[in-house]
Amino acid sequence: MSRPKKSQELPERSLFLFKSLVDHFINDGQPVGSRTLARDLGLDISAATIRNVMSDLEDLGLLQSPHTSAGRIPTARGYRLFVDSLLRVGDLGNEEIHRMAEEMEAVNNTQNLMQRTSSMLSDITHLASVVMLPRIEQSTLNQVEFVSLSDNRILVIFVMSDNEVQNRIIHTARKYSASELEQAANYLNKMFSGKDLHDVRKDMLAELESMKDNVNKLMQAAIEMAQQAIDTNSQDDYVLAGETNLMGVSGWGDIERLKRLFDTFNQKRDILHLLEQSINAKGVQIFIGEESGYEVLDDCSIVTSPYESEGQILGVLGVIGPTRMDYERVIPIVDLTAKMLGSALNSR
Repeated sequence: MSRPKKSQELPERSLFLFKSLVDHFINDGQPVGSRTLARDLGLDISAATIRNVMSDLEDLGLLQSPHTSAGRIPTARGYRLFVDSLLRVGDLGNEEIHRMAEEMEAVNNTQNLMQRTSSMLSDITHLASVVMLPRIEQSTLNQVEFVSLSDNRILVIFVMSDNEVQNRIIHTARKYSASELEQAANYLNKMFSGKDLHDVRKDMLAELESMKDNVNKLMQAAIEMAQQAIDTNSQDDYVLAGETNLMGVSGWGDIERLKRLFDTFNQKRDILHLLEQSINAKGVQIFIGEESGYEVLDDCSIVTSPYESEGQILGVLGVIGPTRMDYERVIPIVDLTAKMLGSALNSR
């Protein structure tokens, strides 16, 4: 397939018809045929001419023909051209902005603010929304402690540099003695004390790889126990809302596809990875279809924006929906929500 041209390299008529087709498909979700475009546009262009243009756009990888229809729909590449070059992002109405501000002012603590923001974002966009909980980069790991509990359970205690204490209970394959747990904790503190949890995660993976042939099974178990506790901790890294909105998306009747998508939401790791990629982005970032790098999201678009307080980026929020989402409306909503969340945190 040919590499799609940039918008300025396409004839004006082709761009106009392409944008019209994308707008039409976003509005009703049905493949668009030449006769439909000819009728809706009301231009002195024959359906045959439109068919030729659509065929050329398909050859360029911007459109595709579903097996069940003679009409065409945009590809992920087509949406990328549309978003980057043809989109005219509108302004939100004052009434909507006022409503969003009232929603955020009505909560009294940070956790509730995150939950309210995620719910509000999904309600307004009718998509799934995700809000990463505030992340403080300066918070580093001071100390790890293990406490043996009953039934092969271990309490893992992380003491952070800001005196925050995080506790997680994990399950192990066997019971460890108090002296083994003390030895394991001493090893971890020597290796990872003074690093933030993000770096600890990476360094643990590297350390485990280098220890593959190491006979010291207790040290390997120590890292694996700490990893399990950190991964358990990461389950609280973001607030998800509105995922059931995706069940009503036209063309998404495949139950297995939705099940895989919901499983991805529950596991969180892939979504967190995408959010991490967006945390240093300037403004709105958009992943369309396979751009996410995860097959389960090939039919989805993710629109994200970082939020900050006092000049420090604390996290990312965004929405997840079909590739045919209303980008003109969704992009400014995500952008404004991030700014308003940062302002709400700043005022606290």
